[in-house]
Amino acid sequence: MSVFMNRPISVIIVDDHPLVLSGFTLILAGTDEIVLEAVFTNASDGIRYLEENQVDVVLLDIHMPGTDGVTACEQIKRLYSGCYVIAVSNNDEGSMISRMLQAGASGYLLKNSSAGELINGIKNAASGATVLSPAIRKIMESSFTHAPLLTRREKEVLLLLADGLTTPEIAARLFVSPLTVESHRRNLLQKFKVVNSAALVKKAAELKYI
Repeated sequence: MSVFMNRPISVIIVDDHPLVLSGFTLILAGTDEIVLEAVFTNASDGIRYLEENQVDVVLLDIHMPGTDGVTACEQIKRLYSGCYVIAVSNNDEGSMISRMLQAGASGYLLKNSSAGELINGIKNAASGATVLSPAIRKIMESSFTHAPLLTRREKEVLLLLADGLTTPEIAARLFVSPLTVESHRRNLLQKFKVVNSAALVKKAAELKYI
């Protein structure tokens, strides 16, 4: 049993490819740490399900009829911030990976990921970590050397810093301690390779993070 709140991690899959749905369903059936609650072939039905059901992780395809994955991810994170989204796709273009992560996705897995990568990815995402297929991580490292990957919380802190808020003000806004905010700020300085908040905001603006 998962230690995730002493219960299995609840998951839904949103993907319009039958082979992917059947394959992922088979993989997730092999672990008692994850429970697959439902599968959907379009984003609208998946988001509608979230209105009445608590779900921990959404495995979300990018290219689907109707609402695309980027838009769906933005909607899910805006309406259900406690739900983690993992993009699943055959698209390994750096620009698409970046768009999904900026939309709030907690990770990006290729559809040919192994069973272990999928299961561990779900568990890690549910714990708040950023999850990337090994191949995707290499692409990001080579193509986006100057565009660091940020966690959802780091993005929130960055935007509030850009708005001119102080550490105590950010802490109050996010319901965390000032020490936690400072930790995120230091991480941001390291990731953007700058030495102060002013330079951080400037660099983030240049790279279109804000």
